[in-house]
Amino acid sequence: MVGTRPEAIKMLPLIVALRDSERFRPIVVSTGQHAALVEDVLAIGDVTPDVTFDLLQGPRTLNDLFSQVMDNFGRFFTERFGSPLSPEDAPYASGYPAAAFVHGDTSSAAAAALASFHVKLPVVHVEAGLRTSNTLSPFPEELNRQLISRIAAFHLAPTTRNKSNLMREGIDYGRIFVTGNTAIDALQLTAARRVPYTDPRLNELDDPNGPKVVVVTAHRRENWGEPLERIATAVGRLAESHPDVRFVVSLHPNPAVADTLTSHLAHVPNVLLTPALGYAEFARLLARATVALTDSGGIQEEAPSLGTPVICLRETTERQEGVDAGTVELVGTDVDRVVTAVSRLLDDELELSRRVKRENPYGDGRSAVRIVLALEHIVFDSPAPAPFGAGFDRASILGAGGSADPVAAGWTPAWSQRTLRPGTQPDELADLTDMAETQRIS
Repeated sequence: MVGTRPEAIKMLPLIVALRDSERFRPIVVSTGQHAALVEDVLAIGDVTPDVTFDLLQGPRTLNDLFSQVMDNFGRFFTERFGSPLSPEDAPYASGYPAAAFVHGDTSSAAAAALASFHVKLPVVHVEAGLRTSNTLSPFPEELNRQLISRIAAFHLAPTTRNKSNLMREGIDYGRIFVTGNTAIDALQLTAARRVPYTDPRLNELDDPNGPKVVVVTAHRRENWGEPLERIATAVGRLAESHPDVRFVVSLHPNPAVADTLTSHLAHVPNVLLTPALGYAEFARLLARATVALTDSGGIQEEAPSLGTPVICLRETTERQEGVDAGTVELVGTDVDRVVTAVSRLLDDELELSRRVKRENPYGDGRSAVRIVLALEHIVFDSPAPAPFGAGFDRASILGAGGSADPVAAGWTPAWSQRTLRPGTQPDELADLTDMAETQRIS
């Protein structure tokens, strides 16, 4: 289940990997929060949502969104699958879903997780264990992901730090699998697609010997109002002090965000204001950028994979790995701090070179394959995949979902032998399972 563009970006590699294995069939549900943006992202992998919820149009509060997603899910589930089955019977029912996958920390994801729990459907949390430990920063995402963690049966943590966060909250270590982040998979999925820019003004930036480029994005709810005013002021000062640098500001669709940035920066000659870019377009721009100035969580993960250091417009981050690795610097929204941090990278080639060469701690691009192999291990007791950081316990996950062991119960469906559709990478699957077997033997 996906609701926003960032969710779609990070779920796309997993949807494609599930689709390309005959053992599983994904049912893709768009909650309707950002329906058009979700469709655009999924189209990169030739994926179309099986259903898109029809949310009420117009201004919505967080409570409106939460209740509408839950109501729509309840109707969809009953119409598609009938009355909920018990966890003991569900694994053996033909055509009945095995689990609900939600990603990250949006209100759509939290609502979908709770709605799934209400029909006794085991929840798998992709990108689990990210924490700031401040429920108001980011708001409401921090509490959303903590809520999902209380519901989920299986936690797919990008890093070992994320696993430690979950264990400190009392989550059984056997229900946590460290996979790396599917954001890196998504970047690799789109890397070969040189899509054209919808804004032709961006084409002039393609020359690698051209001017330095600073990509700017800001959208987080806690930065609305005065913090966003400060961000815009900082970008204006940077543009004035660095007239040879191009500042590309990607405007969020929310008018409250776009109008503030536009009113401050539209008159600045070396600032290019562009409507929100498609994912593949933005990845192309991010790869060209010298620096990314952003409050986005996803960009903190993606930019270092492309050799672009990040100045983060937040006081805290749930992605501390990037800060520790030196790929991300937290500066908040204080104008002087923002100007100083960005200027250091624009003016000091040695410092920029150091940041560019730091290793990205978020993954190797094989997270989705690991997850599919983990699911096969849970359902069919096939070899466990080699983890990115730490493994999991099959029995613990089945127990958390309320299910007995289907293999021990003699359940052997006709499609229990793996066959691959065109587009799957069998060598990757073999590599990961071979690594797992080696670990078992040792």
